[in-house]
Amino acid sequence: MSLKNYVELNRTGDKMPLVGFGCWKISNEVAENTVYQAIKAGYRLIDNAADYGNEVEVGRGINRAIQEGIVKREELFVVTKLWNTFHNKANVRASFDKQLKDLGLDYVDLYLIHFPVPLKFVEHTKAYPPGWYSPDNSEALQYESSPMHECWRELEKIVETGLTKNIGVSNFNVQLILDLLTYAKIKPAVLQVELHPYLQQSRLVKWVQAHDIQVTAYSSFGPTSFVGLTEDGKNTAPILEHEVIKAIAEKHGKTAGQIVLRWSLDRNVAVIPKSVNVERMKSNHDITTWTLDQDDREKINALESGMRFNDMDSYGFNIPLFC
Repeated sequence: MSLKNYVELNRTGDKMPLVGFGCWKISNEVAENTVYQAIKAGYRLIDNAADYGNEVEVGRGINRAIQEGIVKREELFVVTKLWNTFHNKANVRASFDKQLKDLGLDYVDLYLIHFPVPLKFVEHTKAYPPGWYSPDNSEALQYESSPMHECWRELEKIVETGLTKNIGVSNFNVQLILDLLTYAKIKPAVLQVELHPYLQQSRLVKWVQAHDIQVTAYSSFGPTSFVGLTEDGKNTAPILEHEVIKAIAEKHGKTAGQIVLRWSLDRNVAVIPKSVNVERMKSNHDITTWTLDQDDREKINALESGMRFNDMDSYGFNIPLFC
């Protein structure tokens, strides 16, 4: 089993760290210092998005670390994402420019389409981030005619300017990626999806990797991030407390979190755990110098249940996106 701490992206050959730091659900009040501490702890990939609403603070944390000489900009791999309300070809670049300005950076390393869902455009001045619903208080999702091939072309244009080095997708399935590959001038470098022992997505991962597209797992700890958001998140047994995970952790002298994260790395899948606790940051990052054995992996593989927590139906959006 490889102990590499990065994967190489198609086209550019850029080395994307296999262990990154996720910024979802980090409050604005602590985001700057949290990201700064994460970089001090050794993280070199910072994963963010317009929808997280904390790009200004995350950017401050990144720039503080750079200014203090902890890291050089070229040693970091910064990821952010285009939100659903900005898919129209007239709005992609303006949204990206705002995000880059909010981050206070000259470029990002990877720009992803967050969801394949073209929602009605919302002006930055009306609501930002706009979320899923239109600010007119409509109780139904409002879509717009923004074809993915036009949206993707706008991302390609941003690559051509040098403002993002790589582009990719998030929450896409095989059908969507297969269609995208028929017209893309620049192939997606990365697919980011929910992935953990309860939702292993093995066929998707193998297919995507076979097409030279790297995979990043979000919500590696399963229901943990969704306890306050959905009934499934609240009622499902925590992965980190599962007897199988705890036994493997004890066997290796590691934490349950380290075991779950290392399981993804053993599949050559990147992870982006989040914590505001510095010691846990360090622990989650310390997973690249050791590996699980085959028996461990088989036991974790047996935990597959098809349980998806970031499911639009769980939020009442009435859009079975992953069917």
